[in-house]
Amino acid sequence: MSTATLTPPPAAKQQLPTDEGRIGIRANLRHIGALVRRNALQIKKDPESMFDAVLMPIIFILLFVYVFGGAIAGKGNNQEYVNYVVPGMMAMMGMNIAMAVGSGVNEDFKKGVMDRFRTMPIARSSVLIAKIVVELGRMLVATAILLGMGFLLGLQIHTGVLELFAAIALATVFGASLMWIFILLGLSLPTPQAVQGVAMLVIMPLQFGSSIFAPTSSMPGWLESFTKVNPLSNLADASRALINGVGPIAHPTLVTLAWAIGITVVTAPLAVSKFRKRS
Repeated sequence: MSTATLTPPPAAKQQLPTDEGRIGIRANLRHIGALVRRNALQIKKDPESMFDAVLMPIIFILLFVYVFGGAIAGKGNNQEYVNYVVPGMMAMMGMNIAMAVGSGVNEDFKKGVMDRFRTMPIARSSVLIAKIVVELGRMLVATAILLGMGFLLGLQIHTGVLELFAAIALATVFGASLMWIFILLGLSLPTPQAVQGVAMLVIMPLQFGSSIFAPTSSMPGWLESFTKVNPLSNLADASRALINGVGPIAHPTLVTLAWAIGITVVTAPLAVSKFRKRS
């Protein structure tokens, strides 16, 4: 009589639904909300992380209005320059705040936080989207402070409240698209310092080679040609037209939205893929 040895079948490996296609929209939104709350609590525990959003608009507007305003707009025309530079600086706020996203993502990997998220049954994109949502909140805080300082220095809205909100919304949409670029940098470079260094190399030419701070008519021909295709120039011109009621609105607005959509379509999938593969 022979005895058969029964061996239990090997336990099936648990498959975590890490692909967005396996997670419903409602669950995905719930995950994003939980991660947004986690990131917001991080800011609450570390209020110094808001210093750039709070102090940067104050320092920059005072610096440019009182140091460069007289030279650009003429002595005694500071109020005129305020109405020129504040809409342009709304474009600058989005780019500077976006830079912090890449450094934050890179630092979270260094701390092992992202490794923990990747073991959880959540969509990979929800981790990055939550980062963007919180940074958009910081961007809106910086924009509100910038506008508040602008009103103190004589900013006048020559159109209406709806146009002002449209300018803020346009800057927010474009800022969100830029964040995907800096997230991709944060996932690709080895250290937060490297992310900041490369980001500055991107930011400085785009900001100063644009119509944010000064009209482009006095620039050399080659630089003026660059400013015409610079998305920050189009965003600054659109915001200026919406707030001051002078200049075309449709063309720079459509160009800015086209840049925002194009940047997001290209960099967002690359960032999510890099997030999945980074070790």
